[in-house]
Amino acid sequence: MRIIIINGPNLNLLGKREPEVYGSKTFETYFAELQLRFKEITLEYFQSNIEGELIGKIQETGFSYDGIVLNAAAYTHTSVGIGDAVKGIETPVVEVHISNTHKREDFRHVSYISSGAKGVILGFGLQSYDLAIASFL
Repeated sequence: MRIIIINGPNLNLLGKREPEVYGSKTFETYFAELQLRFKEITLEYFQSNIEGELIGKIQETGFSYDGIVLNAAAYTHTSVGIGDAVKGIETPVVEVHISNTHKREDFRHVSYISSGAKGVILGFGLQSYDLAIASFL
């Protein structure tokens, strides 16, 4: 099984940015832990702050991977293009958020991705990624 985690803008700052919301662990450290927990899965990771690069990666992997775990971050609430990319591929996508977006600002309550996703997991911190990966098993 081959799954890719695709992270959007500012998630490269995990461990530094707003630790009260996102925690103090870097994603690279967490990703290494995921690889140890899910040894039976080939896990890959991609992060970009650029919307078009995220769309390109979704399209590139969306017909050959078994699953995509997508945290589009702020683009979740603004990018019709990323939402359309998710709807245009065959690989199932699980939308993930570290924080509970419904407890935050009103604009974060809208997702352009959810309607094309297999499911949505939010509010469990980094464990949201574990839950998303487990949903493909």
